[in-house]
Amino acid sequence: MKNIDNSNMKQVIIDSPNQLKTGLELAENIKVSGDFKNVIICAIGGSALPYNILTSIIKTTIPIFIHRDYNLPELASADSLIICISYSGNTEEGLSSLQEAINKNFKVISIATGGKFEEMSLANNIPFVKIPLGIQPRSATGYLFSALTKVLINCGIIKDISFEIMDLASDLRDINLELEKQGKKLSKKIANKIPVIYSSNQFKVISRIWKIKFNENSKIPSFFNYFPELNHNEMVGFTGIKKLGAKNFAVLILQDENDNERIKKRMKLTANIIKKQKVKVEFIDIKKGSMMFKIFSTLLLGDWVSYYLALSQKIDPSPVKLVEDFKKQMAK
Repeated sequence: MKNIDNSNMKQVIIDSPNQLKTGLELAENIKVSGDFKNVIICAIGGSALPYNILTSIIKTTIPIFIHRDYNLPELASADSLIICISYSGNTEEGLSSLQEAINKNFKVISIATGGKFEEMSLANNIPFVKIPLGIQPRSATGYLFSALTKVLINCGIIKDISFEIMDLASDLRDINLELEKQGKKLSKKIANKIPVIYSSNQFKVISRIWKIKFNENSKIPSFFNYFPELNHNEMVGFTGIKKLGAKNFAVLILQDENDNERIKKRMKLTANIIKKQKVKVEFIDIKKGSMMFKIFSTLLLGDWVSYYLALSQKIDPSPVKLVEDFKKQMAK
């Protein structure tokens, strides 16, 4: 294993619950004042994942938008709170958003490990949260989520859930070994297959991030969707899947005990339809607890599944060579 996992991602996953406490501490005094009409989070890739989680857990008094593109969206104004996030601090889309916010003298906060984000923030007196360097952006979700949450708490956008986050970190540490064993077992069931992850609408953030972890950790294609939407389109795609090789796919259905009863029925019927096409289907129970615990514990399970799937293919789960090569091409 050590010969494959050269960056020791296993230890990163083991330590990941501790990120939640650290992120809160690093953003302790970061805030700006204003009567904001909305919040615009400018981030992309792994740096955008905290937004998806946050908006699945917390209700806000003003709308929070995600901007996964260059510059700022048209709805950005002097009444907006702009939060620019880039793990590396050098993401070109995020840098363009940060620069435009500076040029227009908008209220802005930045979060990164350093890089040009830090340089621009210091030069323009912008509140900056510096998070630890040394892991992949997709593995830094705990840092980014808790730092972003603390910033929004400090700015009066959301209620204070710091204690809930601290409790979450402890709960995740307690079950991490259990989740590792479950993830290793599941990885064997879907070896050499393309994972398709389904869930109810309220948990689509998990399905999306599992898909990303399979892409970047396991280095394989993966897809996600959610109920009931997929029953009106994607489900039909399984009609001709035998021609493509049904044995090449595995459908993972994330189910929660509190899912709507009609959604539960849709899950069972859909699974039966897919199984008839000789596609492997696995149901995965989301653990009981708060919404935040359900999301983070299932995400942690996804880390372990994708990690052990990478090892089974003798692939180092950490590097993303295609992404780095692509960035070099863009920089020319």
